[in-house]
Amino acid sequence: MTECSTCGADPCANPDYCRACLEADRRREIKKGLKMMTKKVLKFENAEQLKPNPQELFQKVERFLARFVCYPSEHAYVAHVLWVAHTHCMDAWESTPRLAALSPEPASGKTRLLEISALLVPNPVEAINVTPAYLFRKVGGEDGLPTILFDEIDTVFGPKAKENEEIRALLNAGHRRGAMTGRCVVKGKTIETEDIPAYSAVALAGLGWLPDTILTRSVIIRMRRRHADERIEPYRRRVHCHEGHQLRDALAAWAAGIVDELGRAYPDMPEGVEDRDADVWEPLLAVADSIGGEWPKRAREAAVSLVSDAKEAEPSLGIRLLADCKTIFGEADAMFTYTVLKALHDLAEAPWSDLRGKPLNDRGLALRLRQYGIKSKQVRIGEITLKGYERADFIDVWKRYLPPPPPSDRSETSETSETKSDFQGPEAAVSPSNVSDVSDVSLAGDGRATKRHSN
Repeated sequence: MTECSTCGADPCANPDYCRACLEADRRREIKKGLKMMTKKVLKFENAEQLKPNPQELFQKVERFLARFVCYPSEHAYVAHVLWVAHTHCMDAWESTPRLAALSPEPASGKTRLLEISALLVPNPVEAINVTPAYLFRKVGGEDGLPTILFDEIDTVFGPKAKENEEIRALLNAGHRRGAMTGRCVVKGKTIETEDIPAYSAVALAGLGWLPDTILTRSVIIRMRRRHADERIEPYRRRVHCHEGHQLRDALAAWAAGIVDELGRAYPDMPEGVEDRDADVWEPLLAVADSIGGEWPKRAREAAVSLVSDAKEAEPSLGIRLLADCKTIFGEADAMFTYTVLKALHDLAEAPWSDLRGKPLNDRGLALRLRQYGIKSKQVRIGEITLKGYERADFIDVWKRYLPPPPPSDRSETSETSETKSDFQGPEAAVSPSNVSDVSDVSLAGDGRATKRHSN
C-alpha cells in the first residue's frame, strides 16, 4: 500500500472522495495553464500590433521636430532626425557621430534644438557648466549610456576656454566604441589609475567653429536666426514633454527589434563621402536604409550636401597659405621668397599682412611651409639667384591638402593659370596678368627686376 496523496492516510480513508479531489486539482492546473498560454498569445499579438511602422514613426518624429526648430535646410532636418534615431541603437555602432549645431550669432535656435532632442533621446544629460568628474561618472555609470547634450560648447573649445582639457579629452575620445579615458585617483596615501569609458552620443551647440578634432567627427548644422516670415510653435516643456516621451519610447521599441540588423549593416556611401566623413555618416545611412521608402535617398542627399558645406569652413592658416601660394604662383616655375611675401601681403582679404600685429616674414613663411615638407632653396630666375621656392615642391602638397579645381572645358594649362582656392572670394582671384606683375616686382635696394622664368 502507498500513502494517499490527498488525505495522507495509508491506506486511503475515503478513496472515492480523494479521487474526486485529485481530479479537481488536475482540472484546476489545466485551466490555470490554459489561462497563462492565452495571456502569452494575447501579449505577443498586442506587441506585434503595437510595433511601430518605421515610416509612420519617423514621419511623426519629423513633424514633431519641425514644429519647434527652424532648420537652415531640409538636409539639416533629415540629419537631425537620423541622429536622434541612432542614439537608440548605440550597441550597433563602431563609431558615433557628434551633432554640432553652430551659428555665428546667439538666438539662432541651437539651444532649442538641444531641448527638443532631450525629449527624444535615451538618458539625456543636458550639460552647460559641468565638472569633468560629473561628466565622467555619467558616461561610465551603470544607468546605461547617456546622450550628452552640451550647450555653449564655445566656452569649452573657444577663445574663452580655460581649464577644460579633461572635458575636451572626453569629447574627442568618446566617438569610438571601447574608448577609455585614463585618470589618476588618490586613495588614501596611494595613487591608482582608473579607466573610464568615454563612448557616448554627443550633441554640441555653440558659437563660431570648433577644433578640427571635433568637426571632422561631426554632422555640422549651421544654424541661423529666423526672419519674420519663418514661424515655429512656441515650446513649453511641461506641455510638450509627454508627446516627446511617447515618440522616444516608440523609437526605443523600434530600435530594440532592429539593433542586431543595424550592427551588421554596411551602407553604400554616396560619391564624395569617404574616409572620416564615411565613418560619421555610416550609422545615419544604416538607419535610413532600415526605414526604407524615401529615407535612403534623402539621407544620402543630406550627407553629400552637409559634407560639402563642412568643407567650406574657415581653413587653418596652413591650408590657407597653401591655397594662396597656389594662387600667386600661377604658371611660374619658381619665385623668390621676397616676391612670394609681397604677393601674399597684397592678397585681398588674406591674413598675411597682419598676423598678431606683424606681417608674415621669410622665417615665418619657411616655418609654416616646412611642416608640409616644402623648403626654400637657391633659385635662379633670369640673371638673378636668390632664396626662393619652386613650384615642383608644392604640386604634391596641393593635391593632398587642397580641394580639386572645378571641372572646366578649358585646357589644363589655362585651368592652372587661373586656379584659385575655394577658400578665396572673387576679390582674391589673381589673373595671369596680375601674376606676371607680382613676379616682376623689383628687389629692394636693387634696380634689377626678377624675370618670370618661361618654359
